[in-house]
Amino acid sequence: MKTIFITGMAGMIGFHSAKKFHELGWKVTGLDNFNDYYDVRLKYTREAILNGFGIEIAHTDIQEPDSYEELIKNADVVLHLAAYANPRHSFEEPQHYIDTNITGTQRILEVAEQYDTPVVYASSSCVMHGQPLPWNEHDRPAHQNNAYGWSKRSNECQFMHSKLTRSTGLRFFTVYGPYGRPDMALFKFTDAILEDNALTIYNFGDMKRDFTYVDDIVQGVVIVTDDILKPAKTSDGVCHEIYNIGYGEQVQLMDFVHEIEKNLDRKGRYDMVPAHPADTPETWADTTKLEALGYKPTTPVSEGVREFVSWYKEYYNVN
Repeated sequence: MKTIFITGMAGMIGFHSAKKFHELGWKVTGLDNFNDYYDVRLKYTREAILNGFGIEIAHTDIQEPDSYEELIKNADVVLHLAAYANPRHSFEEPQHYIDTNITGTQRILEVAEQYDTPVVYASSSCVMHGQPLPWNEHDRPAHQNNAYGWSKRSNECQFMHSKLTRSTGLRFFTVYGPYGRPDMALFKFTDAILEDNALTIYNFGDMKRDFTYVDDIVQGVVIVTDDILKPAKTSDGVCHEIYNIGYGEQVQLMDFVHEIEKNLDRKGRYDMVPAHPADTPETWADTTKLEALGYKPTTPVSEGVREFVSWYKEYYNVN
């Protein structure tokens, strides 16, 4: 039986990934510090579900390597997802992103280097801000416009130049779905519509995103995790890869909003405001490289939003 150690396992992607690896017959271990950046009750709900599968989450922080060294030592692979997220929030409080995303990741990396445990880690589409669209892995990232973005670019540099034999970074594109983060657009817009509050729409609605449903993200995570355990196709056996992981299509922000309205059968009120300085007008993933490993996203926004709203209504008992 293969063992995977997941950081940030009480987060959305960590939770869904843990369930999938368990279904595939892996032994799943992991940690989370259960910080209160958003409503921690959602994290405890995810934990309770995982506990029901026999998966335990260590309540500790990635900045405390003594608390998880044995878990990495005994793992076949690390899935490193723990991070402070949200580009807009990082614009206001960058120190959190330095401490957790950069320094914390260095602690994880140092332990993984000690045992040469391969690592699949979360990067972000934010690192490609300002590059020609669609974004691919070959254009060199230049200027990230928020602390979250440059913390994730730092992660790529940390792993690319590490002593590890194998690492793989995944540039996630706007992940959404059930048990998602309350600070993200889909959750916030759903809250606002149901509470009859105005939705804050940045850049007056003129934005495009490559929205990626969480099940498609997990599909990609499993593919690269399987791949990283295969012998490297390099003469020295060393391989550090980066992959885009998105749906591969752009969706207008207002079309996304209208899908939420349709599934709630309610019309929202909008507060149209200028662009936020941490935003980029458009994202779009070129997933050709990951597709070569077998990746094939299958969930368009119409289906993904429907699944989220269905979960939201059940979870919050909304009629």
